[in-house]
Amino acid sequence: MMRSLFSGVSGLQNHQTRMDVIGNNISNINTTGFKRGRVNFQDMLYQQLSGAARPNEEVGGVNPKEVGLGMSIASIDTIHTQGSLQTTGVPTDMAISGTGFFVLKEGEKAYYTRAGDFAVDQSGAMVTPANGMRLQGWMARTVDGVQVMDTSRETEDLIIPVGGKDSARATANVNFACNLDKRTPFIDEGAGQADIINGTWGTEIKVFDSFGLPHTLRVEFSRVPGQNNSWNAAVTVDPEAAEATNTSVGLGEAAPAAGEGNTFTVNFSNLGNLAGVTDAAGNASPAQGNVNMRVAFDVQSATAGDDGAPIRQEFTLNLGTVGGLVNTITQYAETSTTKAFEQDGYTMGYLENFKIDQSGVITGVYSNGTSRALGQVALASFANQGGLEKSGDNNYVVSNNSGNANITPALIQGKGKIFSGTLEMSNVDMSEQFVDMIVTQRGFQANSRTIQTADQLLQEVLTLKR
Repeated sequence: MMRSLFSGVSGLQNHQTRMDVIGNNISNINTTGFKRGRVNFQDMLYQQLSGAARPNEEVGGVNPKEVGLGMSIASIDTIHTQGSLQTTGVPTDMAISGTGFFVLKEGEKAYYTRAGDFAVDQSGAMVTPANGMRLQGWMARTVDGVQVMDTSRETEDLIIPVGGKDSARATANVNFACNLDKRTPFIDEGAGQADIINGTWGTEIKVFDSFGLPHTLRVEFSRVPGQNNSWNAAVTVDPEAAEATNTSVGLGEAAPAAGEGNTFTVNFSNLGNLAGVTDAAGNASPAQGNVNMRVAFDVQSATAGDDGAPIRQEFTLNLGTVGGLVNTITQYAETSTTKAFEQDGYTMGYLENFKIDQSGVITGVYSNGTSRALGQVALASFANQGGLEKSGDNNYVVSNNSGNANITPALIQGKGKIFSGTLEMSNVDMSEQFVDMIVTQRGFQANSRTIQTADQLLQEVLTLKR
């Protein structure tokens, strides 16, 4: 008689626990990155009234007789299914589509979360606004003048250099991709001004010195008299400046000194492809490969040296590949399109904005038109993510059964994508929770009825003597 009372009590207690979990799920239905809980029940110990007997020659086998002593909670699982993604338009908001957790630090203590509602604090660190925990990743570093992202290092705080500067960069390369019209007439020594203009084609582009000041690079092409496949080129920097910049051009690695000449000759094959270049000193470019001219000029006025002397600036003029067609000077019977399509110098700029791509790389956009990687967000995965312990504030910590954190960038070792300007919603399904609530309520009522009925039976026993 007493067994049914205690079975009913265990049912009441554990259904109440299940109701607590359901209530917590529903209360967090709009919590960013929340993962719902699920209660699993199991039966408890059994009292054996008689054991089993195996069959013999006379009778068959007999099953055991056991009376259960109630039920208990087998587990309370965290269900890590994907939540829906909600667009916010806030660049510091991030959502993970797939496996993985953001890594947070509070001092040396590590936390893990799916809630990506981050912000930039006063120091520029990306943090969780609710508690100030700092988002972890890897900052870009400059090694030997080259920017690298070393994700093999330990993670560190991600810092957005708000108002940071991007230093000016002197032009190192100017690339040409143009066509010189095969039909262009030769320039006769006794020709009029109109013929000279018709026989010359030129282009201009801005180049920058090491202080970020712009200079005009002008290259003028004209047919070599009596040569069907050769053009003379004259290079001048700041041609309209009050003081001459002493522009010099030559082949080779070393920059030409002032006074070595600013002209070279471009030669083409009969098919119209680039065949090579000869500088003013008679040096010829290689018979194959890239054709590069070294250009040097004097930087005057405000950017002169401490002694007032001009600074000698140099860069490479890339004319293309011998025999090439793409990004190379050619000579076809089409309208001349002499143009320099690219140069790599720029003036100083300030950080204006930043964006985060699917691999978590944070790219800064500067006022001088440049973009450079600032850092990369780290993601963590676990052998058993269901074994993580909830620590509140949408965070998890490592437990004895979760395994250690495997920290890498996104899209590596099974980790998901990162979407900027988006947050992951709770994975709680309201209709499912309401159905579970009804089932839990009925289970609780049924167990209370078991206790009630057992109490009535005890009452009948007490009245037998009357």
